[in-house]
Amino acid sequence: MTLPRRPEQRLSGWLIVATKTQELKLDIERIGTVSAILTQPENARACYVLAHGAGADMRHAFMDKVAEGLAERGIATLRFNFPYMEKKQGRPDQPAVAHAAIHAAVAEAARLCPGVTLVAGGKSFGGRMTSQAQSKAPLPGVKGLAFLGFPLHADGKPSAERAEHLAGIAIPMLFLQGTRDKLADLGILKPVVEGLGPKATLHEVEGGDHSFAVLKKSGRSNEEALTEVLDALTTWIGGLA
Repeated sequence: MTLPRRPEQRLSGWLIVATKTQELKLDIERIGTVSAILTQPENARACYVLAHGAGADMRHAFMDKVAEGLAERGIATLRFNFPYMEKKQGRPDQPAVAHAAIHAAVAEAARLCPGVTLVAGGKSFGGRMTSQAQSKAPLPGVKGLAFLGFPLHADGKPSAERAEHLAGIAIPMLFLQGTRDKLADLGILKPVVEGLGPKATLHEVEGGDHSFAVLKKSGRSNEEALTEVLDALTTWIGGLA
């Protein structure tokens, strides 16, 4: 299904070109089929394979806003459900299953968006599974990984254990993190990112939580914080080309 979007102009200064949204089915070898959505602006210069977090699927409002915001900036997104979410099961897939889903999504994005800069990552769990997949078997054609709130540790249990595999990744990585994120103590994350060298970049969203929501007393809105996230991501992707 293709749903055309009308061109318009936003105050942020980004020109919105004609965009199409396609509902797809993604085949994961030896596992099954899951739903996917390609949001593709005209003349897209990049495509971001956007994996969802542990508790919400690809249609969550946050995922919608990211896909729409990136389309305004000339970047396509391919969203997809992990198998457990497609089956409406509560517990996330085993890593091997999640990694297979990510490899399938990357291959589909490369097929549907040939010739553009290919980036992978996603929200929380989705971003972490993407980094694990890349560390075990590089994702073909992917030029960089972007994490929308990397879940460094469980709430209240600061640790860098979940970041150990990142050292084995050779391509650029972008960590977009709220300073109030309870799943990523910046006192631990900053040294991790610094230890990865020039291939890793950390962008802190002042006052943002794990989903970049800010407190009213911060003086800005959640929409403004998300705009900062999307602008930073767009600039970083542009640098990969």
